Amino acid sequence: MRILPATLATLAGALAAATSACAGSLELTPSDAATVLSGHHLDHPNPALPGPHDVLTLYYGSGTDRNRAEYRDSVSIVTQPVDASKLVSLGNSAKSRNEYWGFSPDSFPINARVWYPDDPGPHPLVLVVHGNHNMRDFSDPGYDWLGELLASRGYILASVDMNFINGGIRGENDGRGWLLLKHLQAWQRFNDDPDGPFGGRVDMGNVGLIGHSRGGEAVALAGAFNRLTRYPDDASLEFDFGFDIKAVISIAPVDGQYLPADQRAPLNDFNYLVFHGSHDGDVTSFHGLRIFNRVRFSERAGEDADTGGGAGSGMFKSAVYVYRANHGQWNTVWGAHDNGPRSPRILELDGLLPPEDQREFGRVFVSSFLDITLKGDDRYRPLFRDHRVAGAWLPKTMYITRFMDASFRPLADFEEDIDVTTGSADGVTLHGADFSTWREGQLDLRSSNRTNTSSSQLNQALWLGWNNGYRSSDDPAPPAIFTFTLPDGLAEEWSTGPETSLEMHVGGLDDEPGPRTHPDAEKDGNADQDRREDRREDRASTDEEKPPLELTVQAVDADGDTARVGLTHYGVLRRPLTIRVLRRRDIEDGRFANPWELILQHFSIPLSDFAAENPAFDPGTLRSVALVFDGTDAGTVVVDDVGLARLHPGFRGARVPRE
Repeated sequence: MRILPATLATLAGALAAATSACAGSLELTPSDAATVLSGHHLDHPNPALPGPHDVLTLYYGSGTDRNRAEYRDSVSIVTQPVDASKLVSLGNSAKSRNEYWGFSPDSFPINARVWYPDDPGPHPLVLVVHGNHNMRDFSDPGYDWLGELLASRGYILASVDMNFINGGIRGENDGRGWLLLKHLQAWQRFNDDPDGPFGGRVDMGNVGLIGHSRGGEAVALAGAFNRLTRYPDDASLEFDFGFDIKAVISIAPVDGQYLPADQRAPLNDFNYLVFHGSHDGDVTSFHGLRIFNRVRFSERAGEDADTGGGAGSGMFKSAVYVYRANHGQWNTVWGAHDNGPRSPRILELDGLLPPEDQREFGRVFVSSFLDITLKGDDRYRPLFRDHRVAGAWLPKTMYITRFMDASFRPLADFEEDIDVTTGSADGVTLHGADFSTWREGQLDLRSSNRTNTSSSQLNQALWLGWNNGYRSSDDPAPPAIFTFTLPDGLAEEWSTGPETSLEMHVGGLDDEPGPRTHPDAEKDGNADQDRREDRREDRASTDEEKPPLELTVQAVDADGDTARVGLTHYGVLRRPLTIRVLRRRDIEDGRFANPWELILQHFSIPLSDFAAENPAFDPGTLRSVALVFDGTDAGTVVVDDVGLARLHPGFRGARVPRE
């Protein structure tokens, strides 16, 4: 058979395309860690270092476990099983699972391995629970790195066994959350037993929960169930918990696997930390941001935070996005293979953080968070407002962080209505000048693909796109400016002053709108053509290296005195970080809407810094704040949660001068 040259060219092109599609897709954003993490502003001991206590270990459990020798032969405390049959259904796999485990949901064991300090205490109690995994590849030993550290630093940590819920069942996260609370009931009994190993050694007034993956949602559900008197899906099951859960940590959590009363669980008045890796091959989007957004602080907690007293004093929530971290390396049993044995063929593993670096980040943030929330040690609080203050402690990768405390009062969080000119607080008005894009809308998760747009962060924000150039003219254009104006008396009502901070979340995009039409240009009917050219420029610009985004924040007081500071003095305003998780680029592009996830960075600007720039500016009579887009000629940002908060006395930002 004779093959024509054109046919050969077509075949060659198809082969090249297939080879390209199958080739590894490793692509990483160049790291700025050498600059961003070059400073260190905390004089306190590294919280990731072991503490002064020797560490002891033991097991508690049924004493009859068929598959786990440690919970059969090595238990120091025998516990009674609990009936979870109203919360967990095994479906068609019930027979095989019950045969393997030797028990069914009506007699689930209360098993855990414990690390604790060789010291009479009492010590705060922390439970950690794994997520879903092969039920025969036991997951609970995988948090030894946390157990050893926290016990040496004066905590009791129990890694809870829920392997018997793992495997191919769904909708069981209510059961996981409930089981955690049943463990806390067991710990109350341990503490009340003067003859037991933990008699009087447990500080039940300071309890923390840590969960990974499905466990990350389960700990949030436990926080919600803890305050209920009945199970939402079957009120015949009574709840009687009410523990002093003050700290909840989710590691790469799912969200919405279980929906109590067919809605996402409302979460109130506990400190919350969530972190997630950009290169997570299992939970491929930062679902924990949804949980972060749902954690609310009551008015009483906010009042206590303002005055520095009360049970809710200092309550806060924090979210951290860790570039190049994956799902499984938070657990030493799971490791790098987020998709099981097939991972080397499916996932792009070469760009991952070394596992010890990933866990070192966990040590720093988990230990700091628990010291603040369970021990009242506020020395580490600045880390959560601005991670750059701890550059010497953090592994050298890139981080995007979010923060909000109970004292925060929104000027505009973009959740309240569809009017783009009004803020969240009564009387606050919004105004934009010279923008190509000014709209409010919902933030998407990366897993929102071209055929399924329902995957959302469930959070509204503000989009602003600008270009400070004129089309067909060399005349300078005034910079775009977006202003938040406060009504008379609001600053006084909120007691603003030098100890107040301006808070916001901001993220950059690659989109660059085209130049503006000069105001003196004739209206020649070419507006449609101009808009088409703008859209072409937007698309073309995404393939080019973009300069860093810079902008100025302006504050004006009641007398009109104005002060300005650079936003990027207070954090890093990055464009989206590139993510390639799958080895097949064609599959990745078909599965995900974008090769990045839009995560907004927290910025905290003390009003005293504005006064330092202009001594005539009075923080106590603040009348407006504005974003002035004078540092970058063209770009797009997303803005959320603009408001005011009380600065904690220990906060010292890592403000850096603009180069």
